[in-house]
Amino acid sequence: MGSSKAGLPRPGIERVRRVAHGLEGDVRVGYVSILSHRHLPRLLRATAEELPGLRVHLHQDSTATLAEMLRAGTLDLAFVRDPSPLSDDLAVRDFAVERIVAALPHEHRLAGADAIALTDLRDEDFVLPSGDTLPSLAHQVQLACRDAGFTPRCRAGADDLTGLLGYVAAGLCVSLLPEDLRDFPVPGIAFVPLRGSSPHLETTVAAVHRPDADAAVLRLLDLIQRHARP
Repeated sequence: MGSSKAGLPRPGIERVRRVAHGLEGDVRVGYVSILSHRHLPRLLRATAEELPGLRVHLHQDSTATLAEMLRAGTLDLAFVRDPSPLSDDLAVRDFAVERIVAALPHEHRLAGADAIALTDLRDEDFVLPSGDTLPSLAHQVQLACRDAGFTPRCRAGADDLTGLLGYVAAGLCVSLLPEDLRDFPVPGIAFVPLRGSSPHLETTVAAVHRPDADAAVLRLLDLIQRHARP
């Protein structure tokens, strides 16, 4: 009694159905470190509230490595900045546009400004993101400064967000970082908006997956789209 013709108890049948419909199971999600402060917590919170049967397993890495893991099937979904270098074998869904801002030491002469031009920083020492671990941001910073008519003077480099923030907080350098960090105050750092219309002051944040994504991935994609900030 209580079994199907295939021999599965009814609770087992129901679980199979829930997994098939993307309501239960495990999803492996990758992300680049610089998205961990806002977009990742939003996804986890929304998943816990709306899809409590899904278990999200996280992996942080570079965009290139995340793409290879998607192709190999060791990740189901990844969140990256600037998906344009990725090949057409992966599906991309844009869900946010992120602008960069100036990250300045609190004692910097421009720290209290409402907004500044990037040219105001042409004579400053910069801490620059690594082209290996933060390639999207590294490329964006160089292009934005080029549009402003100068090459950033590199005093130091860092391969993660913590290192970039550390140099600025120490009062040794300025940097250019995603605007969402303004919502997470860091002692010793002032985030100041940048005036200007250069296309390189903005970049796209996207979800990337294989074209044959399963139901759970599709549900997460819908979730992040609905909860993305306008």
